[in-house]
Amino acid sequence: MGFTELVSAHLRTAGLEVVYFAEVEPEPSLQTVARGAKEIHEFAPHWIVGLGGGSAMDAAKAMWIMYERPEFQPGQTDFSGRLGLGTKARLLTIPTTAGTGAEVTIAAVITDTVEGRKLEIPSRELMATLVIVDPALTANLPPHITADTGMDVLTHAVDGYLSSWHNDFTDGLCVKAAEMVFKYLPRAFVDSGAAEAHDSEAREKMASAATIAGLGISNSHIALTHAIGHSLSVVFHRPHGRCVALALPYFIEFEANGGANRVADLTNFLRLPATDEASAGKALAGAVQDLMRSVGEPVSVAEMGVDAVEYETCLEHLCDLALGDTAIVISARMPDVDELTKLYRHMYAGHAVDF
Repeated sequence: MGFTELVSAHLRTAGLEVVYFAEVEPEPSLQTVARGAKEIHEFAPHWIVGLGGGSAMDAAKAMWIMYERPEFQPGQTDFSGRLGLGTKARLLTIPTTAGTGAEVTIAAVITDTVEGRKLEIPSRELMATLVIVDPALTANLPPHITADTGMDVLTHAVDGYLSSWHNDFTDGLCVKAAEMVFKYLPRAFVDSGAAEAHDSEAREKMASAATIAGLGISNSHIALTHAIGHSLSVVFHRPHGRCVALALPYFIEFEANGGANRVADLTNFLRLPATDEASAGKALAGAVQDLMRSVGEPVSVAEMGVDAVEYETCLEHLCDLALGDTAIVISARMPDVDELTKLYRHMYAGHAVDF
C-alpha cells in the first residue's frame, strides 16, 4: 500500500539511512523473525520501526530482542530476568490496522510452525519507545481485515475486563474500548467497502479503541478467549482476530455461568438489558454475535469452513494448546479438560453455553 516507502522517505528527509525487511507474514513464524534479526544485525540500526498490523509489530519486537540479546531463542530461553533492551536500539511502532494494539502491548506473539503452537514473549521492556497512531493509515483496509482486526479490539477489551488481573486502572480503558467498537466498527466496515474512505471519524475512533484496549491488556491480561483463539488460528490457519472473536461470545457465557458478576457489570456499562449474571451473559454474547454478523464474521467454527470430522480429530490437540497457553491461567474461571472440550464442541455447532 506504499506505507513503507512513505515512512522511509520521511526518515531519509531527516538524514537517516534506512533499510527495510518486508517479509513478515500473518501469524509470523520463528523462521521469519530469525531472518529479520539477521538483517538487523548486519545493518546495526539505532532505531527499529515496526510498521504494519500486529504481525509486523510483534515480529519487530522479537527481532529487537534478538538484536540486543543474540543468545535469545523464543520458546527455549529463560528470560524471566531483565532483558536490557535499549542499549543498541529503540523501537518505534506505527499500526496500519485498528486491531491488535501491539503498538503499546508488552508482549510479542510468534508462531512455532514446527511444533504447531503460538509463543507469547512477555516483557515490560517490549513497550515501544515511541508510538505513532495515524488513523489515515487504516483508511484503505479491505472490509474483511477491518472486521477481523476490529473484532480483535473487542476481545482485548472484554478479556482485559474479565481477566483475574483486572484492576481499577484497566477497567475504564477496557469499558471505553468496548463501547467504541460497538459504535464505530460497523461504520468503519461499511466505509472500507467504498472506493474511497469517507468516514474519518469511524477510522479515528477505531484506531483509538485499538490502542486503548492494548493499554488495557498490557496492565491486566488477556484470558481464555485468546487461549482458545490462538489454538484455532494455529491449527486451522485462520486469521487471529477472526478466531479470538469467534471464541468471545462462548467465553462470555462460560464466564457468566460461573457467577462472578463481572459480566453483569460490563453488560450494564454497555447499556445492555440484564437482571443478573446469567442474563447478562446471554445479552452480551448475543450483542457480540450480532456485531459479528453485521461485519461478516462467522459465529461458529462450522461457519468458518472447518470440516466437522477434521475438527473432532483435532479436539485433543486444541485442548492441549489452550491449556498450555499463558492466557488461560489468568482467566477468572478456568475450565478443566472436559469443560474445554465441551466449549470447543459448542463453538463448532454455534450452541449457547449452558454449563
